[in-house]
Amino acid sequence: MSGRHLVRRATEAGWADPGALAPGSIGLRRSSVVDASTGAVHTGFGVCELAPGGQVPAHVHSVEECCYVLDGSLVLQTSEGSFRLGTGDYGLIPVGVPHAIRNDDGELARWADLYAPVPRARYGCDTYAVPPLPVTAPIAVDVRDPRTRSFGHIDAANMDVDKQTQDMLAVSASMRTALLVYSGITVKMMVDSDLGAELSTMFMVSYVPDGVAGAHDHPFEETYLILSGEVEASFDGERYRLSPGDVAWAGVGCVHAFRNVGSGPVRWLETQAPQPPRRHSYRFARDWEYLRSTLD
Repeated sequence: MSGRHLVRRATEAGWADPGALAPGSIGLRRSSVVDASTGAVHTGFGVCELAPGGQVPAHVHSVEECCYVLDGSLVLQTSEGSFRLGTGDYGLIPVGVPHAIRNDDGELARWADLYAPVPRARYGCDTYAVPPLPVTAPIAVDVRDPRTRSFGHIDAANMDVDKQTQDMLAVSASMRTALLVYSGITVKMMVDSDLGAELSTMFMVSYVPDGVAGAHDHPFEETYLILSGEVEASFDGERYRLSPGDVAWAGVGCVHAFRNVGSGPVRWLETQAPQPPRRHSYRFARDWEYLRSTLD
């Protein structure tokens, strides 16, 4: 790890009670990967596990939160209703929205979460316990249902270019179903300003075999949770081979690049905080080196 990047292996997960970030929780443990101790300013990223029967009492944050369910299911109770999130579902909890979590299933629920900006330990992780919310029957995530407008669903098939036809999509044709494809890379947005986020984004990325992203950096922080396949990553000249469960983080100005080194697609969950500016969100090294060579 340098001051501008971090790589945490799946085997290095540090499970612990999240403390002030989830006050009064029962059966919850979290592995904090990116936080203030790693040099992050805008990103609080981790993986949570909630045991069957476990619960997190009602609370609010003065930071934005979004999540992606990796395994199992959980019930997210908010001031707007109760929502069941299963594997592949994701959601946004805006700043100041009361919410509680429970696992009424018989299996462990596991999800990745992002807080933006990074919760501050000296201010109680910017989290405040609030009175209990009424417990109501949960409804499933349905992107066509306006009641679940802050949630969505994605899986590996949604990254397949050949399956982006109207009859295969669960929703009407719109930018929320769009798949960005370039140089062997596919990107599908999940949590962004279109979903209501103000401080962060969360999306899915897939590279075909030999897919490459050249060296570049950003004016924001990025986190990558590898879900399948293998990728060679470079951060400020240091090379790593990342596999499922590994997490990497690139701070502002960290020059990074990726190359699929597996025999099949590599897929990862990616986050950005704060949200990218409208212009100049990418700075590709090759473009500025071209200017240097032209001037020379």
